[in-house]
Amino acid sequence: MAASVYKWLSLSFFAFVHPFYVSVTEINHNEKDKTLEIACKLFLDDTEKTLNKQLKTPVELTKPKDPKQAQAMVSEYIKKHLQLKVDGKNIVIDFVGYEIEGASIWCYFQANNVAAVNKLSVMDNILYETYENQISIIHTTVKGEKKSTRIANPEKDASFEF
Repeated sequence: MAASVYKWLSLSFFAFVHPFYVSVTEINHNEKDKTLEIACKLFLDDTEKTLNKQLKTPVELTKPKDPKQAQAMVSEYIKKHLQLKVDGKNIVIDFVGYEIEGASIWCYFQANNVAAVNKLSVMDNILYETYENQISIIHTTVKGEKKSTRIANPEKDASFEF
């Protein structure tokens, strides 16, 4: 019993001292609407810390004083750090909004006029400037086929073929 308590305390302490940093990006091609639907899930505190550092001003995303300004900050940051190409062409992503879910923030984007996807290239370096050990997990769904990958700072590029 004492050994298992010690092991649990050791693992808990290790996790506290050495936290992990991860973001998840989900990209779904909606063939019917000819859109790419993009959702990014980040830890809220990591996102606020990064925006604070970049903008040199306090950022509060849970209950912002100016919601439009908060949305603009999130949109600009993600657009700078998440770029997509479909079949070699740069894709413009439009910010839809964000929502807070517990300790996370979900950021939503959409790219219009994407009729087909044969090759999807993703440049994702979200939160890399704040955390050297940041990991990005990317999930894609195209033509009903799901593919995923993991990239870790400084690696930022991923490619999927369908």
